[in-house]
Amino acid sequence: MTTWTRTERTATAPDADAGRLRIDKWLWAARFYKTRSLATAAVEAGQVRVDGARVRASRAVRAGNLVEVRKGSFAWTIEVLAVDERRGSATAAAALYRERDDSRTAREEEQARRRAAAASAPLLPGRPTKRDRRKLEDFLNEP
Repeated sequence: MTTWTRTERTATAPDADAGRLRIDKWLWAARFYKTRSLATAAVEAGQVRVDGARVRASRAVRAGNLVEVRKGSFAWTIEVLAVDERRGSATAAAALYRERDDSRTAREEEQARRRAAAASAPLLPGRPTKRDRRKLEDFLNEP
């Protein structure tokens, strides 16, 4: 009669034990993207670079890597300080990376430029009233 023994498996991924983590998972844990699917899509679209090179979503990052993230007109150049496969609070996420000074300055200038452009743009009055719509229809239907 053979006796079978059961071995326990660890719940953590092997990459996390070695101080490495997939880039899409790290971006999600560091709160750059709301879901892992969005992080994966951004990596595949080339909006994320690790050490200056375009990477795939399965690329492992570790402490010391330089990551460049572009979202719209904003860009972050950050150094990975730690890896964590769990998504925590914003303060815990901020402890995972350090943004470079030139990146922070450029991003703040872009924000200031956008605010100035929004402040100088004329505000639209909103949805036209019934009277405004009738005036517009009369104007467009004139011979």
